[in-house]
Amino acid sequence: MLTKIDLCSMALLKLGEKPIQSLTDDSVGAQLSRTLFEPVSDEVLSIHPWRFATSDITLTRNTDGDFLIPSDVLRVLSANGRIVGNRILSDCASTTISAIVRVAPDLYPAYYVSLLATRLAMEFCVPLLGDQTIFRTLVALYETQLQTAKFIDSTTSVSNSINDFSLIDARF
Repeated sequence: MLTKIDLCSMALLKLGEKPIQSLTDDSVGAQLSRTLFEPVSDEVLSIHPWRFATSDITLTRNTDGDFLIPSDVLRVLSANGRIVGNRILSDCASTTISAIVRVAPDLYPAYYVSLLATRLAMEFCVPLLGDQTIFRTLVALYETQLQTAKFIDSTTSVSNSINDFSLIDARF
């Protein structure tokens, strides 16, 4: 089971640093990990509609007459209504949104784990090492991994075969 500590340790190892045992350690790596993990993870999740982090959520009208977007939603991809802050304004009695939601690290696929570890290493690099050359190398690696991860994610799908369609039957 993959944890935040595992991901942060992977990032530190990419920089040649020692892995952490806990987010509450007194080391600089642990301090950076507990400060940066959540915002960096949320940002990387938000940049692409990752299949493992995309969910359809049905919302019901609240007492104010609008729909409150749940706190674990990082980005709304589609909604029937107008988004204003953390609310959706709509005339419907209920609405379904498609959204990117916060996901636990143990549910991350391998291609995303590597991407996030590299991104964390980028964020840790300057405060830990102060080396711009290593930082630029990590940026190039991150960009390559991002393109690869997006490709893998967008080409991985469940087959939606058409079993009973008269036009297909007529062709054969």
